[in-house]
Amino acid sequence: MKRSLVIATLLASGLVLGAAAQTQPASAAAAAPAPAAKIAVIAFQVAVAQTNEGQRNFADLKKKFEPKENQLKAQNDEIESLTKQLQAQGATLSEAARASQAKTIDEKKKRLERDAEDLRNEGGQEAQEMYNTLASKVYDVLASYAQQQGYTLVLDVSQQQNPILFALPSTDISKAIVDAYNLKSGVPAPPAQPAASAAPSAAKPAAKSAAAH
Repeated sequence: MKRSLVIATLLASGLVLGAAAQTQPASAAAAAPAPAAKIAVIAFQVAVAQTNEGQRNFADLKKKFEPKENQLKAQNDEIESLTKQLQAQGATLSEAARASQAKTIDEKKKRLERDAEDLRNEGGQEAQEMYNTLASKVYDVLASYAQQQGYTLVLDVSQQQNPILFALPSTDISKAIVDAYNLKSGVPAPPAQPAASAAPSAAKPAAKSAAAH
């Protein structure tokens, strides 16, 4: 997901800091010693999704669109059934009957594609808006935490093209930010999932994180 709101917030913060630095007297700026660099990294997108609020919101969104997803699955199952039926009976059908069934299947496929695209657009837009709203609040916690801990730079390793090739685990503040936000938001942790269903869901975020986050 794009994080336009977060990026805009970061840029705005940088401009404010830059403007504040320019208003300092030249003598004061020259006399001030450069702060020692203290760098941290964070998988920001993953951290936002892993907050209690993020897990709750996205679970609610998934539940909201579940009926439409089930409808798409039913449409796909019907198409597969009709296709198998046509393949099995093709030799016994007249050319006109085969053409009619093939046309019906093609029309159902096109409708399925349109419905799936509509669902992707609608769900994607809601997910984007939900993420942007939550990301802005998590960023506020991140900025406060970084200042309190004396970090001079926080790098986001969840970017698709980030320049970080290596970072010590001790520099990763992702969990600290998640914990800090959970404490501030007051949103309780979601109920624990059964072990059988938890394993597959735990593998997906890891794969996403390695590829895109």
